[in-house]
Amino acid sequence: MKAVIYARYSTHSQTEQSIEGQLRVCYEYAEKHDLTVVGTYIDRAVTGKTDEREQFQKMLKDSDRRLFEAVIVYNYPGKPA
Repeated sequence: MKAVIYARYSTHSQTEQSIEGQLRVCYEYAEKHDLTVVGTYIDRAVTGKTDEREQFQKMLKDSDRRLFEAVIVYNYPGKPA
């Protein structure tokens, strides 16, 4: 199954390292679950309280074009890790 990774950090206290760690864990998840990662979408220093995030919106448009079948994220807010 084709999948993409969506990674984001929202504040200045988080860093590019935050993204690298998210990507590493997501790629490991994909490998473990036989998913083929066909792209990544990364929003840096953008709040998650709005969906007006450049890469998030691009991901939605690419989803409409059926470029992938699943989205892998590091942690879904409000859900247990």
